[in-house]
Amino acid sequence: MNQQKTSKLRWAILALLFLSTVLNYLDRQALSILTVEIQKDMQMSTMEYARIVQIFLVTYTISLLGAGWITDKLGTKVSLALFVGWWSIANMLTGLVQSVFQLGITRALLGLGEGGNYTAAPKAVSEHFAPKERGVAVGVYTAGAMLGATIAPPLIVWLASTYNWRSAFFITGAAGLVWLIVWLAIYKSPEYSTSDATPLTPIPLRLILKDRSVWLLACARMLADPVWYFYLFWFPKYLEESQGMSLLQVAQLAWIVYLAADIGSLSGGIFSGYLVKRGMHPQKSRLVVITVAAMFAPLGMLIATGLETHYMLGLAAMVAFLHLMFMVNITTLIVDKYPSRAVGTIFGIIAAGSSVGGILSTQVVGHFAAANQYQMLFVFMGLLHPIACGFTWLSSRQKPNFA
Repeated sequence: MNQQKTSKLRWAILALLFLSTVLNYLDRQALSILTVEIQKDMQMSTMEYARIVQIFLVTYTISLLGAGWITDKLGTKVSLALFVGWWSIANMLTGLVQSVFQLGITRALLGLGEGGNYTAAPKAVSEHFAPKERGVAVGVYTAGAMLGATIAPPLIVWLASTYNWRSAFFITGAAGLVWLIVWLAIYKSPEYSTSDATPLTPIPLRLILKDRSVWLLACARMLADPVWYFYLFWFPKYLEESQGMSLLQVAQLAWIVYLAADIGSLSGGIFSGYLVKRGMHPQKSRLVVITVAAMFAPLGMLIATGLETHYMLGLAAMVAFLHLMFMVNITTLIVDKYPSRAVGTIFGIIAAGSSVGGILSTQVVGHFAAANQYQMLFVFMGLLHPIACGFTWLSSRQKPNFA
């Protein structure tokens, strides 16, 4: 494959990674947007909703641990096709449920598939992009998550209002199957890896599991990502229950927060990429951006003071912006630091830390939300990024125990 074709191919692959991430977040966000409607239809309590979110996070965690190994074993093309096909069908099945129990089953199945997007995508970036471009590449496909979250409120509400809530799950799931056809037709594996000069021989799992730097990054994700889960799964509900907004008003306003996250995703990659071009070591550039984000994220605690709606939305948008700068650069740091032949497995372990944090925090959030005590939650979330930043710096001082 000549250089020009290779260049066009990698940007086409990145576009498809972006779209798969859009679909990933559309499918997971549909439930949180339609929670009130589904609760009425199925007589589902707030704590039952919290348990369903927790079930999703448990299976999502299991998926990440297994999906990383599957990604490294089967390669990017086959593994991502498998993951997208699985979660798209699971999402369509959600539209058929008749009970809370069945809803829990379909969301568990969704979680088993969705994690694979976040092990295959960084592996594709490590294979097709050089270090100076990786921050932008990770930012672009991660922005797909934020675009999905941004367009989800108006799109899902429009589908539910035009047809019914079940149609939202059918249509978004079917879109994933269309994506699958295009992916299989376009994707080509690289002739070589841009991050490895050595043959792509597997790294023993025992060496990866013994590596302290991997577990420190997993702890960083475990601490920081509950902030995003809170804004993703609970912020629309907060706007309805505590701010007295209608479902239509939520659809009109909640997208602002997710759009800010979209911008943060791209900005985080561009910022660290700029520092690399100016001569800074790639890993250090990611740490600098992570630190800047962690310094300002605690300002979100001011939401607990009972600010007016536009100030509250502005602060929530700022936290989302900073969290995505933080997350994009942790992801890129992983791609920079570890060999591409093990990126899927390593990223699965680290991302599983994110899900563990979500699982542990969801029950607490559910109890406070059921009592309409969101102020304490905003304060708690404001403390997490600085602590997570500390774990990231500790990891940076640890060299991987494998080459």
